[in-house]
Amino acid sequence: MTRLPRGVVPVAPGPGQESVWAYPRPPRVESSSRHVVVELDGLVIVDTVRALRVLETSHPPSWYLPMADVRPGVLVPVGGTSTCEFKGTARYFDVVAGGRREPRAAWTYPDPMPGFEALRDYVALYPGRMDRCTVDGVDVAAQEGGFYGGWVTPDVVGPFKGGPGTWGW
Repeated sequence: MTRLPRGVVPVAPGPGQESVWAYPRPPRVESSSRHVVVELDGLVIVDTVRALRVLETSHPPSWYLPMADVRPGVLVPVGGTSTCEFKGTARYFDVVAGGRREPRAAWTYPDPMPGFEALRDYVALYPGRMDRCTVDGVDVAAQEGGFYGGWVTPDVVGPFKGGPGTWGW
């Protein structure tokens, strides 16, 4: 288990749950056959059972979805990048569906760093910027703070990085 920041008390996982404090650093990528659906402006924009989860200490999983399973025309490339010390350089997309446009609400790693090659041709979305994201029919909550793109589901326990007072974790 990871060394905890001062004052952090992990929630004990119950049956069928996992603690983000048992996730590794550097992060790990794992495949998932769970059914992931994303909706925006009344349209299903992603429907897949071929997702990847990125698991990193103190963070709820970020879900990466195959670009091939994203509704055509939904992802509109935009300028700007960011860098993750583990995954590499991210590129961003506006997410457009129906009459709605969510600026820079999705990102990808077109040339991921060694160990993260599986993320190539996958895209992650901020769940709080979508109308609805589900995993196996269960609604997802967004990781607090707006910077990270973690998906909070009932099977993952924290506390989670991202909210007030957690930036130093």
